[in-house]
Amino acid sequence: MEELEKGKFDAALGGARRDEEKARAKERFFSHRDEFGQWDPKNQRPELWNLFNGRKNLGEHFRIFPISNWTELDVWQYLASENVALPSLYFAHQRNVIERDGILLADSEYIPKKPNEKVFQEMVRCRTIGDVTCTGVWRSNARTIDDIIEEIATTRLTERGGRTDDKRSETAMEDRKKDGYF
Repeated sequence: MEELEKGKFDAALGGARRDEEKARAKERFFSHRDEFGQWDPKNQRPELWNLFNGRKNLGEHFRIFPISNWTELDVWQYLASENVALPSLYFAHQRNVIERDGILLADSEYIPKKPNEKVFQEMVRCRTIGDVTCTGVWRSNARTIDDIIEEIATTRLTERGGRTDDKRSETAMEDRKKDGYF
């Protein structure tokens, strides 16, 4: 938010998708933010027939989500078709992890371990990359994009299922977005 204000930007592009989380399903392609960078889900502008209302007042801006209606599978199919090089974190590898509340977390200096938590090795990959303190990793053997596409096409678990902060409350993401979270 500070960088948007400093640069006096009218808009910022984001990669959020509606299928990721309930609060994101309320987002529009052109998501209006007030002069404080806050999002009001009850006051989103309609986008009928893919027409976007880009009018804003001084100090306001838009967060624009061009792949909003894509699914996780759509993203991976696109990456495969375009031969996009990706960081190794997205592919399965051996990693030290701990299990907390049914979620595997990467062993990290930023995650204080509870007395009953033991570090162990597991073959995992990241389905979503975010804050290490709240983003889980997934048991996986997927070492290529085609492996990942097959894995996603056959699983019933969503990528957001690995986020511990989503389990804190039903409205955790919506509350963060109202406060200016991207």
